[in-house]
Amino acid sequence: MSTASQVATHVPPADPAHPSVGAATSLLDAYTPGDHFLATPGRTLLARGPGREVPHDERPLTDRVDATLAEAVAAAGQESPVVIGAIPFDHTAPAALHVPASVRTAPPLASDPMIALPAGPSATTDWQIRPVPAPEVYGEGVAAAVARMWRGEFSKVVLARTLELTSGAPLDLPAMLQRLARRDPSGYTFALPTGPARTLIGASPELLVSRHGNQVVANPLAGSTPRSDDLAEDVRRAATLLESVKDLHEHAVVVDAVHQALAPHCTGITVPARPTLIRTATMWHLSTTVTGTLSSASTSALDLAMALHPTPAVCGTPTQTARQVIAETEPFDRGFFTGVVGWGNADGDGEWVVTIRCAEAEERTLRLYAGAGIVAASEPEAETAETGAKFRTFLSAVGAEL
Repeated sequence: MSTASQVATHVPPADPAHPSVGAATSLLDAYTPGDHFLATPGRTLLARGPGREVPHDERPLTDRVDATLAEAVAAAGQESPVVIGAIPFDHTAPAALHVPASVRTAPPLASDPMIALPAGPSATTDWQIRPVPAPEVYGEGVAAAVARMWRGEFSKVVLARTLELTSGAPLDLPAMLQRLARRDPSGYTFALPTGPARTLIGASPELLVSRHGNQVVANPLAGSTPRSDDLAEDVRRAATLLESVKDLHEHAVVVDAVHQALAPHCTGITVPARPTLIRTATMWHLSTTVTGTLSSASTSALDLAMALHPTPAVCGTPTQTARQVIAETEPFDRGFFTGVVGWGNADGDGEWVVTIRCAEAEERTLRLYAGAGIVAASEPEAETAETGAKFRTFLSAVGAEL
């Protein structure tokens, strides 16, 4: 049992007058590698059991998911089976989606007072860290992309880099999950199996889309700046971000793309005129909450997610050109990074989240990912620093530093 789990186990029993006390954190404490764990601002989910794997074949992903949910209803008599898991950046690659045998649910972590308890120190380990590519090579890639934008080839691309962390001891995934969840309990925290002995683990701030009945919500984030430990400087950075011409333009491009993708599926869409700010433990982000009303009850949350994925916030504009630039520039396969994680049910409801602030874990290694939106006004040094700040979310969870 991890140190974090030990801390949470020895808390007083929940007050029966307040049944939410301890309900969500008990699922967090119960997580073991191989489980599907997902915490959102709306609920906490812990799924177990082999269940049914969504197959990879020539059918559209949404059709395969619908068929797998229908099979679960027919075979096991599940009244409302849930699909949960991860979809890669390349939507033609195999997804890691399952309809598990059992799903436990609880209120959101942020509503559970027990989430305020400290997660405990990270396991002491000597991490070997290798950046891929090296920071200076990443900066060169940014400069080359900016030069192409000035020539009019495209308007935005999101370029990422990775850190490969190797430990001398087996990874303690429950402890990492505890630290991620307790640091930003209002976000989207996940630990999802993506293959034999492989886990996608992270804490994303960005909702791609949710559907509850006929109500649709999307919350695109684009334009960001690192937080500061100094309160006055932190406020100054937030105010500067709200007035940044570069970041406001980058954000507007993403919001417009989200609006255009949702419009065919909705009878009405509300898009605020200006973004607001949201914060995580390490970053400030420009944020716009887009809401709409579905025109057809047959359109599921996953249908909407696939219509949106990938947004310019994780790929670029135009999409196909940006994909090509990413393939030419990034010396690694993104895998599930900048893909989608979430859940959906047979009624079409669900929540699907942009897969950022994450790592892929396998045995004694972690591969961390961070990206930055590159536009014509981007500067290589600033974008490299932004990706470094984004790495801090996960580095702090494992006790490592750049």
